[in-house]
Amino acid sequence: MIRNGFTTTIKRSNLLTRGLRLYSGAAKDSSETTHFGYQTVSTREKENLVRGVFSSVASNYDLMNDIMSMGVHRLWKTHFINKLDAGMRPGTDRPLAFLDVAGGTGDIAFGLLDHAKHKFQDTQSTMTVADINPDMLMEGERRCLTQTSYGRSPRIEFLEQNGETLDKIEDNSKDVYTIAFGIRNFTDIQAGLNTAYRVLKPGGVFACLEFSHVDNSLVDTVYQTYSFSLLPLMGQLVANDRDSYQYLVESIRKFPKQEEFAGMVRKAGFYVPGKGYEDLTFGVAAIHIGVKL
Repeated sequence: MIRNGFTTTIKRSNLLTRGLRLYSGAAKDSSETTHFGYQTVSTREKENLVRGVFSSVASNYDLMNDIMSMGVHRLWKTHFINKLDAGMRPGTDRPLAFLDVAGGTGDIAFGLLDHAKHKFQDTQSTMTVADINPDMLMEGERRCLTQTSYGRSPRIEFLEQNGETLDKIEDNSKDVYTIAFGIRNFTDIQAGLNTAYRVLKPGGVFACLEFSHVDNSLVDTVYQTYSFSLLPLMGQLVANDRDSYQYLVESIRKFPKQEEFAGMVRKAGFYVPGKGYEDLTFGVAAIHIGVKL
């Protein structure tokens, strides 16, 4: 990664300009600031800038995750779904209400419904896919129609929502809340966790899959070299979008470490079993679980 120099400044400035141009309603005079990768921006600007990033990568989202995880994200997601093992059990008559937040392209949502169907013969549970970005949702709806059996089903809906507020989701209305590779992009992560607690029913499960922090120094050195030296370059070569990949790499480094994030889940009110997380691939990613008692 080039940390200094005029070229990097111009590239990041272009990304900031693009986000503000696409979403010109952003307030530029907010006194509160937060991080956008390694940049400091107003809290109200960040939401729009993140929208710009994901509008840019929506059509290549799987490719983006393949590049960022060297393809391992597919295994992580499968393990995540299997670990939850969610679905209406045979002999019961109450379908589950799933909510997948920042789930635009639908891969977790479709995977959860498939798992429930194949393991428990559950063809009644419902899924709401919520995402702040309309381009991501459009990609998810397209995939739903062309790549799944849920395209015309009333069991699945796509909803444009800010994950920090979810103002169209009622209190105590969902059984399972999932979010994969999305919560680190929230402007206020604690607000998002508090909202997750609000919308879940008592007994409901919060499950988060997110890039995290490697605790092995040797592996971390290799991973950081790959992340900062190669990922932005690969984003430029493969997707013609270096700026978005630069931000995504930096956003991982700014995300709280596993223990800190588990503490934030507890702060939201959840019961956190054990240490609260499972490291995947030396901590490159982690699964966090909370239960609303």
